[in-house]
Amino acid sequence: MTKVNSKFVNYYFLCENNNKTYKMKNLILITIIGVALFTGCTNNNAGTDTKTAAKDTTLKYFGDTITMDGAVNADQLTTSIKGKDSLKIKLSGKIESVCQKKGCWMKMNIGNNQEMMVRFKDYGFFVPKDVSGKEVVIEGVAFHDTTKVDELKHYAEDAGKSKEEIAKITEPEINISFEAHGVIIKK
Repeated sequence: MTKVNSKFVNYYFLCENNNKTYKMKNLILITIIGVALFTGCTNNNAGTDTKTAAKDTTLKYFGDTITMDGAVNADQLTTSIKGKDSLKIKLSGKIESVCQKKGCWMKMNIGNNQEMMVRFKDYGFFVPKDVSGKEVVIEGVAFHDTTKVDELKHYAEDAGKSKEEIAKITEPEINISFEAHGVIIKK
């Protein structure tokens, strides 16, 4: 066996001793450390949740991953938010319309001939433009909101309304809005 001239290597790996026992112990120690570092840095999927592995293919997820558990029917929102500025809630209902430019907002029926504007947290995700009429679960914050005339006109334009319909918008609306951080759409 050839001897390495480096004093550092000689000291740590050969213990400045030609004794084969020291060489073998150091070789085993280096191997164990290397295996431990390599094993510690690999991605171990042994703890994978079976729910994640077997996702329901009839559902589409957008934004944060949420569950359908505990969702309240959207027509109960007006009663639940009464007397409050805002309310963290999970709702289920029907999508009435969607932004036809990007899918950056949608409207949901909340009962009593009312629709609720749903925007997506931090403009961080969009929904497909062809999901009107689909069942949906959303999670986030419902709040009372005043929508200005210029915003209402913008939303009407995004929804594909005619110039005549847009021109008829002259008053702000006070309504319930929603900021969703997670959305599930049933296919």
